[in-house]
Amino acid sequence: MEDHSDRIHSYGNDLEKRKSLYKRTLFIVSISQVFGGAGLAAGVTVGALLAQQMLGTDAYAGLPSALFTLGSAGAALFVGRLSQRYGRRIGLTTGFIIGGLGAIGVIISAIINSIILLFISLLIYGAGTATNLQARYAGTDLATSKQRATAVSMTMVFTTFGAVAGPNLVNVMGNLASSIGIPSIAGPFILAAAAYILAGLVLFLLLRPDPLIIARNLAATNEVNKSVLTTSENTEDKRGILVGAAIMVMTQIVMVAIMTMTPVHMSHHGHGLGAVGLVIGFHIGAMYLPSLITGFLVDKLGRVFMAIASGITLLLAGLTSAFAPADSMLLLIIALSLLGLGWNFGLISGTALIVDSTEMTTRAKRQGTVDVLIALSGAAGGALSGMIVAGSSYATLSLIGGVISLLLIPVVIWARAKK
Repeated sequence: MEDHSDRIHSYGNDLEKRKSLYKRTLFIVSISQVFGGAGLAAGVTVGALLAQQMLGTDAYAGLPSALFTLGSAGAALFVGRLSQRYGRRIGLTTGFIIGGLGAIGVIISAIINSIILLFISLLIYGAGTATNLQARYAGTDLATSKQRATAVSMTMVFTTFGAVAGPNLVNVMGNLASSIGIPSIAGPFILAAAAYILAGLVLFLLLRPDPLIIARNLAATNEVNKSVLTTSENTEDKRGILVGAAIMVMTQIVMVAIMTMTPVHMSHHGHGLGAVGLVIGFHIGAMYLPSLITGFLVDKLGRVFMAIASGITLLLAGLTSAFAPADSMLLLIIALSLLGLGWNFGLISGTALIVDSTEMTTRAKRQGTVDVLIALSGAAGGALSGMIVAGSSYATLSLIGGVISLLLIPVVIWARAKK
């Protein structure tokens, strides 16, 4: 049986074998993303409603989003460093399993009506969100510089299937929960627990050999053809990392803030869980489904062009949600779909910039650090969103989000001018 060095050598000398591993890695990560997408959708759909019901006020309805996003910040750092040391397989598997345990904790907190356990569990549940996001990097480990955005987009497309199914199973999971003595509002977290654990198992059992370990060793031994490893693999561009992070941070703040309070806004105007699930389903679909086209556009038209498109799209989302009548399902769907699409543009262009700007020896650690910033910005957006709506209105929140999204444009123009 060939040893580890023989395996590395074989990938270095055989371009077709390396391409085959790249495609296999994309496929396995994509399958895990189907489950991961279903897991993250639960917190998005009913997290705010669960807190509103247990706390009896709207002012803290944004706390669940803030908590599991804050939890995802710590998890992003942990998963990134674990991946750097032991590879993607161990890092991503651990993150998904921890997220599944957090979802189980949320279910228990709803049964015993414990606010403290709910908050702790939401922090732990955030590990699944962070892991689902970091999995997008695994597909880029063996990608060429012209394939990176497309590789990110491939995994995100598969996230769509689970992420869209999750919100639309709200009523089904609610009925299942009620039938076994669990509050119906916690039903989607049953799906989340099973989905995250399954995602972890898929990666643990199938992600062999580990793409990051293979890519890192190939880079270290100089056995990769220059068409696969460009000069960006050997130098770190701090400005590129800064700009990529800024793009993803701003899009995350806007998306999380508006998305978090939309279910509460709808519930105040007579919309039921089914309607909420439909709107959030369209939103999450727009976050992930266009990814394949977005990845192609980012690779062809450039990172800067698509980052500017992100800012403009998020502005349109903010304006639409601010002025849409609360009883208009159509306009709410359009607004939340634009919100998801703008986030998609920002995430893929920003991710491609991060991969372009980092070197293989420290890439996973840098990616984890950037995802911490993304998670913290989402936590801030989620926490402040409830307070803004309670102190003013949902329309005010949406307008603020639109204004923040415009900041993307000068940031990327500055980056291009410097370059």
